[in-house]
Amino acid sequence: MVKLSTLRNIAETAPYFHNGMIWSLKEAVQEMGRTQLGMEISDDEAKKIVSFLKSLTGKKPTISYPILPASTEKTPHPNTK
Repeated sequence: MVKLSTLRNIAETAPYFHNGMIWSLKEAVQEMGRTQLGMEISDDEAKKIVSFLKSLTGKKPTISYPILPASTEKTPHPNTK
């Protein structure tokens, strides 16, 4: 079993696949057709699928990280025991 990531905002997450070899969403769709479905996806079909995938683009949540003070000589070290 393999856990797949969500398709939300997929148009904004290039490069694609575990090795980052494909940079075009259209090429990724066609590659998945060949490897997962054993079929050739035409350029026109791929464009329609990409249009659908782009419709899944939405607002991203705002993430704010705390600003921590700089470490000094008096900063306690983590307990590693």
